[in-house]
Amino acid sequence: MPSTLCEAFQATAAKHPDAIALRAVGSSETITWRQYRERVRAIASGLAKLGVGPGDTVALMLTNRPEFHLCDTAVLHAGATPFSMYNTNPPEMIGYLFDNADNKIVICEKQFLPVVLASRSFGGKVEHVICVDGADDGVISLDELENDPATDFDFETTWRSVKPDDVLTLVYTSGTTGPPKGVELTHRNFIVNAQIVDEWGDSVGPDDRVISYLPDAHAANRWFTHYMVMLYGVQVTDLDDPKQLVKALIEVRPTRLLGVPRIWTKMKSALEAAVAEESAAKRALLNWALRVGRKTARTASEGRNVGVADRIQYVAADRVVLSRLRTKLGLDQVRSAVTGAAPIPVEVHEFVLSLGIPLCDGYGMTECTAVAAVNRPDRIRIGTVGQVVPGSQIRIADDGEVLVRGGNVMRGYRKDPEKTSAAIDSEHWLHTGDIGSIDADGYLSIVDRKKELIINAAGKNMSPANIENAIAANTPLAGPVAVIGDGRPYNTALITLDPDMLSGFGEKHGLAGQSLAQLAADRAVRAAVEEGIEAANRTLSRVEQIKKFTILPEPWEPGSEHLTPTGKLKRKPINASYAGEIEAMYSTS
Repeated sequence: MPSTLCEAFQATAAKHPDAIALRAVGSSETITWRQYRERVRAIASGLAKLGVGPGDTVALMLTNRPEFHLCDTAVLHAGATPFSMYNTNPPEMIGYLFDNADNKIVICEKQFLPVVLASRSFGGKVEHVICVDGADDGVISLDELENDPATDFDFETTWRSVKPDDVLTLVYTSGTTGPPKGVELTHRNFIVNAQIVDEWGDSVGPDDRVISYLPDAHAANRWFTHYMVMLYGVQVTDLDDPKQLVKALIEVRPTRLLGVPRIWTKMKSALEAAVAEESAAKRALLNWALRVGRKTARTASEGRNVGVADRIQYVAADRVVLSRLRTKLGLDQVRSAVTGAAPIPVEVHEFVLSLGIPLCDGYGMTECTAVAAVNRPDRIRIGTVGQVVPGSQIRIADDGEVLVRGGNVMRGYRKDPEKTSAAIDSEHWLHTGDIGSIDADGYLSIVDRKKELIINAAGKNMSPANIENAIAANTPLAGPVAVIGDGRPYNTALITLDPDMLSGFGEKHGLAGQSLAQLAADRAVRAAVEEGIEAANRTLSRVEQIKKFTILPEPWEPGSEHLTPTGKLKRKPINASYAGEIEAMYSTS
């Protein structure tokens, strides 16, 4: 195993020079490993001429495109540390990040130039802006950078001088409160964490394909579609519009796939809606196959052997129905899929597994290089986030908090030793802030964030995420959902609507062309949501059930006032923004 990502990249490029490394959805242009290596050298030399060297930082503000990989890897080979910013950040936030990171160079796209240039008045000491798709006055184009190398730059010596404990990247956590903290992750952190790949049950290499569609400012996407690519030679296809993922899956037919729970939830809802539109005979066949798949998945999850009769039935169901569904979705070649960043509803996980897609639920956080525990494809236990990854330890504190220790734990928060000490104790345990439990076989289950547990007026502790997951799994029209109930006599919910699912519903019910606000007030929409809430309530204990709900006339987008860039709820701002709607649900009327 190499000791740095620079070493890994060079070894991979030398081993597979003619294999395709980078491409973009819908484009016939490709970049081989040989071309990738040549351009990294050129970009690193151009950066060196601008003064970038060991110990420096370089900011990247890019959509998912091949230039991200080229530039990020080149910064590493210049001995410096690259970091990515969420493209939804306003100038004030970007200025704060520049000040914290001390970067003098920013690499971005033309569309982000206005916000990048405006941010300089809010902090930082940015001297050069490099634009990957052309340049304006005072801005350097990537072409200019590549063709203007430093004559005295020793590329080989520089990248070979990078050490395992040098900072690989800064990842600014999308915290739900306060400014983001800069997590310093080292080359060693990732190399240790990547040992989990060896436990996936099959080899990972140039024959594998992944899609990069989540923000590269997110640690999990960097892990899965950038660092793993360099380490194992996986081919990555970049998608700059996540809403086009369905089309991208059919084009790329990935062998490995990272998806947040919302992706899988929407897939389940779309498939179930499609099944409902079929003839009675075909609907019966599809539902039978899904029942067989679900039973097989549940049997395997419980550690029991599938009987001969059930095995024969599954083979038939897979041949006639399930394999065709996977092909239609573009998921027929997936050997392992991973879900994380937020809890996945059990019903959704079972549904995906019933299709024959080995979806592995995992758990981690930026501070432990994205992964602390994960289910392995050959031993998935539904309702858990799997077992601890190699090189790490997990234990449960007396108050139920999940603690992590090992080579995957961050070096610390940039320029913030006080918060670092608060997060990592004297025995090197990272305090995650999550409440969980570990079963006799070492499988970890997460209850919720320690600070987000609901304690109702009667003193009952509940997990809002568990309730929100039940609603999401049973309410196809619902987008992000926020459950309210802390200190209250009963639970209520704020429901946003999913524009994609709403579009099909509107056409079916003669509501096409109506605005989101009009649809939110429509009786048919409310009836469909109410049906979903009732179904969710049947899966919840009486005290957890939703008594009242409000459908909101606007969506919550990632990176907005109400959601972090990774889609986590900002509960305090939500409570403040919708105080009137919340109080109305607790009125005596």
